Amino acid sequence: MTEQLRLSKRMSELGLCSRREADEWIARGWVRVDGKVISELGTKIFPEQKVTVERQAAAEQSKRVTVLINKPVGIVSGQAEDGYQPAIGLINAETRWSECKVENEFHPTQLRSLVPAGRLDIDSVGLLVLTQDGRIAKQLIGEHTEVEKEYLVRVAYSKPGRLPEKDLRLLNHGLSLDGKKLIPAKVRWQNEDQLQFILKEGKKRQIRRMCELVGLTVLGLKRVRIGKVRLGNLPEGQWRYLREDEGF
Repeated sequence: MTEQLRLSKRMSELGLCSRREADEWIARGWVRVDGKVISELGTKIFPEQKVTVERQAAAEQSKRVTVLINKPVGIVSGQAEDGYQPAIGLINAETRWSECKVENEFHPTQLRSLVPAGRLDIDSVGLLVLTQDGRIAKQLIGEHTEVEKEYLVRVAYSKPGRLPEKDLRLLNHGLSLDGKKLIPAKVRWQNEDQLQFILKEGKKRQIRRMCELVGLTVLGLKRVRIGKVRLGNLPEGQWRYLREDEGF
């Protein structure tokens, strides 16, 4: 017999919303299973049962915003720490990019539940996504994400001469961090001192640690793309809304 699972987990699996959103919608009576309203949190269902949501849920979800910011050095991605400003603190009407094509009017309520979908360490710059939409967060940082992240990395080699080809191949595949083999990456030279990294995972300070393992020191690190969304000409310290026609 098929095993039952939590309704909120099943809704997340179906791509309807995040688990947090699911619990919120269940509590509001916006979720039906086989046509019957379910309002009790923790309810379990069989995978074959039909889950539908009321129109109010879809309407509320469509109001949730996703923001792209060009994070400067010295700003942390998530919670404020050690006196450093979090990226969300840069989002206000004055720092919105003048070329943002979305007609949304900025309002401070949009900062509620706006969380980073992935991180950039304090010494790195470039594209950072903050979202109120649990589906986007799951797509970018979920356990089985396939979304590529592209970085431009300025490096210096600690030994005489140039990085050997065998070590470049190791950066592409063969290194381990924290006792686990890394998923294959795409790493190639852009010019004399700059590498392009394309990764599908994001361990803490992953690129810096990978470089250390082959004798490279990272001098500068910039994320320029997440999936199909590029940083483009977005100025450092400014932000824009994700457009409806854009998808990661």
